[in-house]
Parts: sequence; structure tokens; C-alpha cells
Amino acid sequence: MSNRNPRPKGRPMLLAALLLAATATAWAAPQAADPGEPIDSGWVLRILARPAPMRTNFVELRSSRLLKEPLRLSGEYQRPDEATLVRQVRAPYVETTTITTDAAGGGQATIERKGKSARTFPLSRVPELARLRDSFGALLSGDRAALERHYEISAEGTRRSWQMTLVPKDAELAAKLRDIRMYGRGIELRCIETHPVQGDMQRTLLAGAARTAHDVSGTDDLVALCHGDQAP
Repeated sequence: MSNRNPRPKGRPMLLAALLLAATATAWAAPQAADPGEPIDSGWVLRILARPAPMRTNFVELRSSRLLKEPLRLSGEYQRPDEATLVRQVRAPYVETTTITTDAAGGGQATIERKGKSARTFPLSRVPELARLRDSFGALLSGDRAALERHYEISAEGTRRSWQMTLVPKDAELAAKLRDIRMYGRGIELRCIETHPVQGDMQRTLLAGAARTAHDVSGTDDLVALCHGDQAP
């Protein structure tokens, strides 16, 4: 059963996290001879480029002023092929979001939640989703020029511990999304912080950080884990 609502709410933040998480699994890229060597955004983009297939666990933390502790979701991101991205939530509820791209450059998103009818909508009805998909397609393929058409890119740190920030250039997207910050160690993307213009920040722990997060409960400890201040 399809949902014809042309403006699904909350999808830009979800898609940003989903697409970025598709870069999270470490692969056989060469390690730096000197892990203390300073990095730039070009180095980060090279190590984030990921061929399909891939999969990685995640722990997502959704902050809210109404909650004493962030809402915690856990599950797995999958990229079975170059045209498909899947986000499976396994706790505290079961939900699967699948984003597919067709040969003509279009695409659709399907959201399936246990006990409810599936909802499917074309990305063309939500332009900011299509722009995010195109932008992070460039990230996954290592196409810096294409990514820079959509974002201001900056990076800091060393090959041991680094941060890269994406600030949207497009006015419509910038009205909803302030920036996206990625934190990593070596060739592993370990955490994504998505900062909307309005509402609460979303933090997604990935790979080794997600595994460690299952044994960490305090908000300060989770922030430290995201930012690379707490060893796994």
C-alpha cells in the first residue's frame, strides 16, 4: 500500500544519516605510516569512498528536550548494490527503510514497520531528499567536485583521529539542515552528528563505536565515544 503524501516529514535527517552510514565499514585501504600526520578533506574523502556491497551496525541517539536520556535505536545499515541503501531498525521497534535509484537517476523510498502497511514515495516529491541522495552518491564514489557543488567541506585532526564537516550551500536544504559532522579514526567512520536548523541533533554511532556503545549508557560517555575521546 502506497502513501501518497508528497512531503514525508523528517526524511532529510534520516536520509543524511543513512547515506553517510553507507561509508562506515572499514576496507583494505592503506594505513598511514604516521598516524599523527595532519589530514585534509581530500584524504578523508578518499578513505570514505566505498564500493558495494557493505553492511555495518549502528546505534542512533535522538536527543529531545522532553527526555532525560536520548532515545536509542539500534540496527544495521546495508548497501547490497550501488543502487540500493537499506536501514534496518531492530530495537526498540522493527522498521526497514529502503532507498533505491533507477537508471534514469530517479528513485524512491519505502518504509516498512512491523504491524503497519508499507509506505512508498518517489524522491522527486521531496526535492531535498533527491539532493541529499545525489550529494552522498558523490561522497560514496569519492567525487569531490560533485560534492562541493552542494556543500562547503572542511576537515581537521590527524590520521589517527579526525573530523569532517559538511555545510549545505543550497538555500532550501540549508533552511532545514545546519551541518553534518563526521568523526573517525584511521580509515573508519565511527560517528555522524546531524544538526538541523530546528529541532534536536541526531547522533549515529557506527562500526567499532556502535559495538562499544552497547556497554555505554551515560550521555557524556556517548558523546566522548562519538568524538573519539573514549577508546573502544
